[in-house]
Amino acid sequence: MIESRPSLVRNLRGLPGVLWFLLVGAFINRFGTFLLPFLVLYLTSRGFSEAQAGLALSAYGIGNFAASFIGGHLSDHIGRRNTIVISMLASAVVVLALSQAQSLALLIVLTLCAGAAADTFRPAAEALVVDLCTPEQQLTAAALYRFAAHLGFALGPIAAGLLVNRSYNLLFAADAASSVLFGLIALAFLPWGARHPAPEGKQGRWLTTALSDWRFVRFLVASLAITTVTVQMDATLGLHILRVGHSASTYGMLMSVNGALIVLFEVSMTVVTQRFPQRTVMAVGYVMTAAGFALTAVAMSKLAIGLTIALWTFGEMAFSPVANVHVAQLAPPHLRGRYMGLFNASLAISLILGPVIGTMTFAYSESLVWSGCGILGVAAAVLILI
Repeated sequence: MIESRPSLVRNLRGLPGVLWFLLVGAFINRFGTFLLPFLVLYLTSRGFSEAQAGLALSAYGIGNFAASFIGGHLSDHIGRRNTIVISMLASAVVVLALSQAQSLALLIVLTLCAGAAADTFRPAAEALVVDLCTPEQQLTAAALYRFAAHLGFALGPIAAGLLVNRSYNLLFAADAASSVLFGLIALAFLPWGARHPAPEGKQGRWLTTALSDWRFVRFLVASLAITTVTVQMDATLGLHILRVGHSASTYGMLMSVNGALIVLFEVSMTVVTQRFPQRTVMAVGYVMTAAGFALTAVAMSKLAIGLTIALWTFGEMAFSPVANVHVAQLAPPHLRGRYMGLFNASLAISLILGPVIGTMTFAYSESLVWSGCGILGVAAAVLILI
């Protein structure tokens, strides 16, 4: 512990100054993401049914999926900064329009657009983190980016709860304002560059290039598998906690363990993980995650459930920052944004399918959910090590 601290301090001091503006922007963006957590409540308060609200939420997810490709394409063609600015300003406009929409059809269309606009910046921001840093700095920078986003997401709902008690329109306005602020920060402080022109003869057919890279394809499949596991924290873990006799508030309290551990330990963990090969670190993280979710089957007390959450959270902290750096290093420089977009698309697919698969399996057999998580996590580790 004593030896690692100076190393972490050196890593932080050596980071480029412009990166900190990107981190501040990421924090503001996640802090002000008020629409998604309150979308269902907003629509039901307007008189729409729960099923109609769920349909709108699904539209938001489809928009997120589309954003992975849109953001990756724009990032490589018009530059990282320009993509972030366009994404944030478009998000602000759509959110404000959504607050005024009346019909269900228009609400669904605007919600889909909101999902697309809000996440178009992500491949560009993740690629820019790598562009700005040396290979030795990239892992620490990726962890810091996740730290800023998690901190914003942890604090944002508190502010949103205060705003929503006054007015949903105020909530939408604050969401739009946070997007505009991030856009202005990007416009003023992020570099024009970080757009890599394609080498002569390498223009076009980027998807063929990416999908013929078997290392990248295996990584995408492994990521799809492990995210299908981690999404069970939102899909079926709460059902388990209620089934073993605890309350919904207990679920909320236990889930805060995940965010708290990430905020406290993820950046400092990079001092250790950067010493080892990336694929080894990801495989260990996958196995820890698999073990944590598999052990949920026998975790009945609050303490036992909390320990399983801690185990898979440390697994997540091991593989998640490394994954972003791994994608960026696999990608040719002129395709880095689009590789990031494909990576985000694979995560979006698991976020769409994982809850459906998990809840349907849970209804049939809860033990099958947790054993399946264990199998998927180990399979992901094997894939990444091949």
